[in-house]
Amino acid sequence: MSFISINEISAPELDSWMKDESKDFRMIDVREMMEIAQGSIEGAEPMPMSMLGNHISEIEKDRPVVFICRSGARSGQVCAYLTQHGYENVYNLSGGVISWNQHGLPFAQVVSRTA
Repeated sequence: MSFISINEISAPELDSWMKDESKDFRMIDVREMMEIAQGSIEGAEPMPMSMLGNHISEIEKDRPVVFICRSGARSGQVCAYLTQHGYENVYNLSGGVISWNQHGLPFAQVVSRTA
């Protein structure tokens, strides 16, 4: 049995990437919209895991993409899936937003786009 190795990024490391203006990367939150509505990491784009299949063509292969979820499990699955499909520049936020919050990093309220 062979396992796919995925890239992991820690909360402090992601915070450092976010502060580095020369670092060009994308951040995608794969939690469901009701979870995202409770708050997310500033700059993370909502793309629920359940909808990912419809948007896979929108994910660049040549730009680093960090996937986040609550604990790192769903985003890890997304990274493994994309790695199996030729993506090398995908990163899983280790421990998810739970770890982000435990490190005392800023959490943004998400404004609902439904009105």
